[in-house]
Amino acid sequence: MDAGKAIIETVEKLRQRRTAPLILELDLTEGLTEGPPADPLAAVLSMRKTRLADVLSGLKRARQDPRVKALVVKIGGQPLGLAMVQELRQAVIHFRASGKLTVAFSETFGEFGGGTVPYYLATAFERLYLQPSGDVGLTGVALEQRFVKGALSKLGVGFEAGQRHEYKTAPNMFTQDHMTEPHRESMARIVESVTEGLVAGIADGRRLDPGKVRELIDRGPFTASEAQEAGLVDGLAYRDEVYDELKRSAGEDAHLLYVSRYARGAAVRKLPHPMADAVALVHATGMIRTGRSGRSPLGGGGAMGSDTISAALRAARRDDHVKAVVFRVDSPGGSYVASDTVWREVTLTRKVKPVIVSMGDLAASGGYFIAMAADVIVAQPGTLTGSIGVYGGKPVFSELLEKAGVSSELVAEGANAGMFSTSRSFSPEQWERINAWLDRIYDDFVGKVAQSRDLSRERTHELARGRVWTGADARASGLVDELGGLEDALAMARKRAGLADDAPVRTYPRLNPLERLRGPDSSEDKSAALARIRMDAWGPLARLSAELGLPAVGPLILPGWYTIR
Repeated sequence: MDAGKAIIETVEKLRQRRTAPLILELDLTEGLTEGPPADPLAAVLSMRKTRLADVLSGLKRARQDPRVKALVVKIGGQPLGLAMVQELRQAVIHFRASGKLTVAFSETFGEFGGGTVPYYLATAFERLYLQPSGDVGLTGVALEQRFVKGALSKLGVGFEAGQRHEYKTAPNMFTQDHMTEPHRESMARIVESVTEGLVAGIADGRRLDPGKVRELIDRGPFTASEAQEAGLVDGLAYRDEVYDELKRSAGEDAHLLYVSRYARGAAVRKLPHPMADAVALVHATGMIRTGRSGRSPLGGGGAMGSDTISAALRAARRDDHVKAVVFRVDSPGGSYVASDTVWREVTLTRKVKPVIVSMGDLAASGGYFIAMAADVIVAQPGTLTGSIGVYGGKPVFSELLEKAGVSSELVAEGANAGMFSTSRSFSPEQWERINAWLDRIYDDFVGKVAQSRDLSRERTHELARGRVWTGADARASGLVDELGGLEDALAMARKRAGLADDAPVRTYPRLNPLERLRGPDSSEDKSAALARIRMDAWGPLARLSAELGLPAVGPLILPGWYTIR
C-alpha cells in the first residue's frame, strides 16, 4: 500500500515538473566554455561547465515557450571576456523583450577589486540585486603593460626582435622600457572604444544619462548602500530573499531549471533527421599551431591545430546536407604557416557554400588571418581583432651564461646554421634573412586582407601595421561586416543558404564512437579532426614562449594582456 502510494506521488511529481511554470537559472560563477571539448583533457576539465552555445540557444527557445516565466542569473566569480559578456547581454535583452521577467543577483561585483564588466552584464536585467555586504566595483577600463627589458638587462639577457610595423607591440615588453607613441595610441583607443560601449549599455539598462554614468565611474567603487542610493542596483538582498521574491512573481508552483539543461532537453526532444539540411558549426579556439589540436597536461590552455581545424572544414564542405558553415573564431593567433593552412580551407569552403565567421573575445593576428576569407565576419563591439602584422626574434643569453660560468661552442656547416641559437646574437647577414622573412609574411597578410575584404592595398596597410582594433572600430573601417554574436551568424548562414529559421545546427567534426576509436584511414578522413593531448606543448609557459618568439606557437600572436574582463 505504501509502495503504491509512493509510486503515485512520484508519477504526480514528474507530471507536475513537465507542466509547471519554469524559472530558468544560470550560474556564471564558474564561467562558460566557448565550445565543445577540443581534446580528451578538455572534456574532463569542462565536464561540469556550461557551454555558451547552450545558453544562447536555450534563451532563444525560451522566448517563445509559455512555460518559461522568468530568468535568474548569478553573476560573479570567474570573470568573462567582454565579447562573451556582450553576447550574453544581447541574449538577455531579447529574452526580456518577450515580456518575461529577468533578474540578476550578485554577492559582489568585485570584492576589493574592479567589477565594471560583470556589472555591465547585470544592467541588461529588469531587476538587479546585490548582497548587502557586497560592492559595485564600477571603476572603468584599464590596460596595463609591464616592461621587463631592464630586469632582463640586469640578468644579462638581451632580446633581439623585428616587427611589422609600429603597432605590432607584442615584443615591446622585452625590447622597450616604456610605451612607444604608437603603442600608447593603440591602447588608448581600445580603452576609449570599450568605455563608450560600456557607458552606453549601463546608461540604457539603468535609465541614466551617459554623462551621469561617466561621473559614477569616476566616483567608484561603491559600497552596497552607496550603489543603491546612486541607482546602480534595485535592492540589497541575500540569495534566499531574491529567490523568494522571484517565485512570488513567477508563481509558487514554478520550479528552477538550469538554462543548459533546458536547452539540451529541448534538443533531445527535437532531434533533427540525420539527412536533414543543416548549418555546420566549426569552433577554432586557442593559439594556432601546426598539427592537431590539443593541450598539455601541465596546463596553459588548449591550442588549435591546423590539421584538426582543416579536417573539420573539409568534412563540413563535403557533406551534401551542410548548406552553410559558421566558423567560430576565438584566438589570439600563433603560427603563420598554420594560419595560412586554415585560411586555404576557408577559401575552398567558401567556393561551394556560404561561410560566416563569428568572432569571440579575440580574433586577432593569426585569429584574423583564418577569419578574413569568409563571406561575412560578425564580431561583438568588444571583440579584439585586426593586429595585421608580424614579429620575430629571440632572447640572447650569452651574457647570463658567462656570468654563470657557462661557456658555449658551436660547430656547424652552413653560414646560418646556428642563427637561432640563444647563446649568440644575429649577425648582419642573419638580420637580412629575418627582415626578408618578416617582409614576406607581412606582404602576404596585407595582400590577402585586401583581396578578402575588397580594400586597396594602401588602405589595408593603413589599417594593418600590427594595430589592434575593437570590433566596433573594425566594423567602421571594413575589417568586420556586422556587429553581433553567434546566434546572429547562424541566422545569416541559414538565410544565405535558403534554410528555415529553425534549421538544425551541427557541430563539426561529427564522429560516431566507432570512428573515434578506430582513428582515421587517411588525412582525408573526417576523424582526422580528432584532437589529442600534446606532450610537447609548453604547458603553463605557452603564452610566454609565444611572446619570446620561441617556435612552439609562431609570429602572428596578440599579447596576453589584451584582455578586458
